[in-house]
Amino acid sequence: MSFDPAFNPESLLRELFSTAIDAAHPRQVLADHLPADRTGRVIVIGAGKAAAAMAEVIEREWQGEISGLVVTRYGHGANCQKIEVVEAAHPVPDAAGLAVAQRVLKLVSGLTEADRVIFLLSGGGSALLALPAAGLSLADKQGINKALLKSGASISEMNCVRKHLSAIKGGRLAKACWPASIYTYAISDVPGDEPTVIASGPSVADPSTSAEALAILTRYGIEVPPAVLARLHDPRAETVKHADPCLARSHFELIATPQQSLDAAAAKVRAAGLTPLILGDLEGEAREVAKVHAGIIRQIVLHGQPIKPPCVILSGGETTVTVRGKGRGGRNAEFLLSLTESLKGLPGVYALAGDTDGIDGSEDNAGALMRPDSHARAAALGLSATAELDNNNGYGYFAALNDLIVTGPTRTNVNDFRAILILEPTK
Repeated sequence: MSFDPAFNPESLLRELFSTAIDAAHPRQVLADHLPADRTGRVIVIGAGKAAAAMAEVIEREWQGEISGLVVTRYGHGANCQKIEVVEAAHPVPDAAGLAVAQRVLKLVSGLTEADRVIFLLSGGGSALLALPAAGLSLADKQGINKALLKSGASISEMNCVRKHLSAIKGGRLAKACWPASIYTYAISDVPGDEPTVIASGPSVADPSTSAEALAILTRYGIEVPPAVLARLHDPRAETVKHADPCLARSHFELIATPQQSLDAAAAKVRAAGLTPLILGDLEGEAREVAKVHAGIIRQIVLHGQPIKPPCVILSGGETTVTVRGKGRGGRNAEFLLSLTESLKGLPGVYALAGDTDGIDGSEDNAGALMRPDSHARAAALGLSATAELDNNNGYGYFAALNDLIVTGPTRTNVNDFRAILILEPTK
């Protein structure tokens, strides 16, 4: 349809967010990837924020005998009949995640060549399927996890460390399943869609090393407990590499990616009569990524480059936040707070940033909305975007404006989604 200047910008942005989530939901994407022959016995295991929704699809589509166990984040469960669903903590693992990881390993131990395992994998699986390596405690893993989350380390860096402190990640789950065949169906939440990074790659070969993991901890100034240090210096603790024969029966398939969600949102933008600009998967500090977006926005507004308004900038990926303040945050709220400060009420610019799993960091919102008047409305309430950014208080800032986006758990996860609407200047 043609572009109607009287349309509701907020409604469009919310619709784009819903479209991105729907394009990555297991009910839309998993069934088409399952084998044509869906008879016979299969053991189903899984981990991640989409694990329960994926298990529902398996129960609906599989015609043979099914048993199994999946773990998802608290609040992201489902009422499955044949596959047990357990909930555990994310992003910092807890005892429930430890217990279910032990049960998963026991479930796939002692299998034969005739056995088939379906592994349902999605973002969040790294923390949810938490089994410390020999000599390490859950407290060791929790401490390292918390420090990494506050450090500003990227998801690939965090998962490199996690793999080398785990008894199940970095290909070790595939090793436990051997000689059975294991079929991994994965929803990617990482830039580049690298199988070894998604939930720390439990069923694929890992090219990283313990030395690299130690270097990451050193780079971010993270205090390393003696047991962790000993683990990373032990050559016997290396992850599973490409030449390992246990991977010969391990099969990996991506069923949803961040790009698919961006493409679906772009199609919706075109249908609304606007021009989309996809920037792709982005990494980096949320506040710095926002400044880059602000620069692109100004170029579009002032010079019509690289596209002319009305248009929508779309991007995904996973930004990071180096926590220095004591406010309530989340990387999407932090992105929008930085964008608000950078643009200072530039006319005709609306933005939404949200996490496709429905949870921005560890808060109860998916993200937030920025409007052209956000900066002025906040100032009228005595709120300084700069001061709130210094305190990592994006949640508090947008809560005061009543502009938080609350969806509840979506039961999928292709990470961050950002949509910035730029309208034509009024004459």
